[in-house]
Amino acid sequence: MKVLLITPPFTQLNTSYPATSYLKGFLNTLNVESVQADLSLEVILKIFSSSGLRYLFNLIQDNESELSENTFRIFNQRNKYISSIDSVIAFLHNTNPTLAHTICNGGFLPEASRFSFDSELLWAFGSMGVQDKARHLSTLYLEDLGDLITEVIDPYFGFSRYAERIARTATHFDDIYDELKVHNTIISDFMLEILDEKIREYLPSLICITVPFPGNVFSTFKCGQFIKTKYPAITVAIGGGYANTELRKVYDDRVFEFIDYITLDDGEAPLQHLIEYLNGERSKSALKRTFCLEKGSVTYINGSKELDIAQKDVGTPDYSDLKLDKYLSVIEVINPMHRLWSDGRWNKITLAHGCYWGKCSFCDVTLDYIKRYEPVSAAQLCDRLETIISQTGQNGFHFVDEAAPPALLRDLALEIIKRDLTIVWWTNIRFEKSFTPDLCRLLKMSGCIAISGGLEVASDRLLTKMKKGVTVAQVSRVAHSFTSFGIMVHAYLMYGFPTQSIQETIDSLEMVRQMFVADIIQSGFWHQFAMTAHSPVGLEPKEFQVINTGPTFGGFAENDLFHEDPTGADHEIFSNGLKQSIYNFMQDAGLEKPLQTWFDFRIPQTLVPENYIELCLTEVVTETPRPHDRFIWIGGDAVELIFSKVKKKKKDENNQEYAEIIFSDIKEKLYHIY
Repeated sequence: MKVLLITPPFTQLNTSYPATSYLKGFLNTLNVESVQADLSLEVILKIFSSSGLRYLFNLIQDNESELSENTFRIFNQRNKYISSIDSVIAFLHNTNPTLAHTICNGGFLPEASRFSFDSELLWAFGSMGVQDKARHLSTLYLEDLGDLITEVIDPYFGFSRYAERIARTATHFDDIYDELKVHNTIISDFMLEILDEKIREYLPSLICITVPFPGNVFSTFKCGQFIKTKYPAITVAIGGGYANTELRKVYDDRVFEFIDYITLDDGEAPLQHLIEYLNGERSKSALKRTFCLEKGSVTYINGSKELDIAQKDVGTPDYSDLKLDKYLSVIEVINPMHRLWSDGRWNKITLAHGCYWGKCSFCDVTLDYIKRYEPVSAAQLCDRLETIISQTGQNGFHFVDEAAPPALLRDLALEIIKRDLTIVWWTNIRFEKSFTPDLCRLLKMSGCIAISGGLEVASDRLLTKMKKGVTVAQVSRVAHSFTSFGIMVHAYLMYGFPTQSIQETIDSLEMVRQMFVADIIQSGFWHQFAMTAHSPVGLEPKEFQVINTGPTFGGFAENDLFHEDPTGADHEIFSNGLKQSIYNFMQDAGLEKPLQTWFDFRIPQTLVPENYIELCLTEVVTETPRPHDRFIWIGGDAVELIFSKVKKKKKDENNQEYAEIIFSDIKEKLYHIY
């Protein structure tokens, strides 16, 4: 059997979504032949090429009179776009770096509405050099073309999502089903042309499509529709993040007109069982966590007695057959953490399965991907890192855990240093007290450049209510530990948690402002609380004093829930002010302005003392050494000098000689211990 693993449009431009690489690595351990294709990348490259744009502009030719002022401006410059696009894409591939000077000097890139943010460019790139500025200008250039596609060609287009709005809160399959009957757009045509090429080249008998987000759902079913029409003998299975969280109760049989199987949770064991069934080596009743159509009805089969594959046995993610040199390194928004997501190619890998904390009331803690915690040893992780570096030639890693365990990070850092392995990495954490200055320094030495973590509501009452297990003071001290060693800190921020008052929202903003003033966070993003079906809030809304208002489940997706918060504020009205304020804070602007500046309605005065975060940072927290603590020197070699009786005659009252140990680090500093 040959398996084709597909990532459908659209995900990230700069790096591959890791699901297919994880599964390919596992199939390697079974000696099952597999290939993977990132249709998300390949469709983008087909559109944004001289031939792709020429085809696009020819389609628009007959509708020229219907263009808005902005899109007419783009259309009017079509020859300039066609002549420049291949050079810009090569620059974003990092194969044409000298073009940066031409781009920054002006007159090369045609400009439309996305280029109207001059002040933002001056702030972000005034002292950073031409490469970054050119990369951002090139990104704006692509986004202008994206605006043209969205307005004139395909309203569902987006660089990191496709038709997201018809798949978000899609309790019924009706909208997706109806849209699948509509004629293809240029996006669908290009995607299916590439898919057809892959099928004819690889001749798979099973195609597995990962569906990580709502923005991949429609293209997944479009691929399935094409395969079932042209290659009906090929089996189609889907899985991934969207399936795991939203498709746990599917009963609409129309779904299976386009696919054959849906697998849930970790994909390794269900995929292995499915392959064994298709090869005649297992009965259908012994499949694992799999939906299919049986006698015209949707049936869930979970008859397997085998356990899930242990994390130590899943293999090393295999990126070897992806077009790694073709990803686009873009700078979309002026946010230092978002830049890590969009600029540069990162090898994605998990340190552990699940979340070691697993208590947050807003999180899907009842689902397997969160609740089943299973770490991998530091030595085995380092083996995998070295294998991936040899595959890809790249040493940048994004550890994509829900929250990286501090003890495992410590052990991994020591193993990295022990092996003299040079990597650059970033990850997501909980702001817990285990991240001491000592540990943060160790992580820095192992290659850590940034962390992101949930400050969430920045209110001790609400942090307790959501079972976050941290306080604002603790978050401040941990963030300071990281930033003291040059590790960037990004804060996930939440507003609108059940029962949150107007006063608490404003006080939270003040906490965040003070953290930026203290320079213990450098990046942040506010998002409004969303209630989900598999979280403690969604399962027990009364306990959190909210009312579940639907929607009614109609046989397809179930995750997002609407709710009323009778005792809380009108959370929606704070959205613009919170986002505008943090945008300015990240630019080191507006930090001394009153909080009222960011809102067009009256808000209460904050009750947070103006030096609250400063006091948190000056509070002395004593750490008592534990019997198993170790002293580890991570600088240069240590030289031990023992003073002899003759030369130094230095003896203590017990007639014992003294020893001096001299340490030096890479900055030539000397440390003496007697």
